[in-house]
Amino acid sequence: MTVDEAIKRLQEQFNPEAAADLNKTIQFNITGEEAGKWAMKIADQTCELIPGGVEKPDLTLSLADKDWIAISEGKLDAMSAYMTGKLKTTGDIMLAMRIPNIFALR
Repeated sequence: MTVDEAIKRLQEQFNPEAAADLNKTIQFNITGEEAGKWAMKIADQTCELIPGGVEKPDLTLSLADKDWIAISEGKLDAMSAYMTGKLKTTGDIMLAMRIPNIFALR
């Protein structure tokens, strides 16, 4: 799986019911060989993927490409990645806590 595939898969797992009250943007800043920025604009129970990211997201998640793929494949727990410094967050931490429900992660 590539970083781009993992991001698109995340968008496919979007749960509109869990995002009923949201008007937020989550940005992924990925480093490594597949470095890039992607944002997810959540509004009106929809999720728009924005390749290249945005200027002022509500929440930014920064991590290495290999770690993002491992999280996406269920090989690395996101909370463990956060606690060990592999995943860094900036902005709305309460929004970060809602990600498993917003994107129906298993």
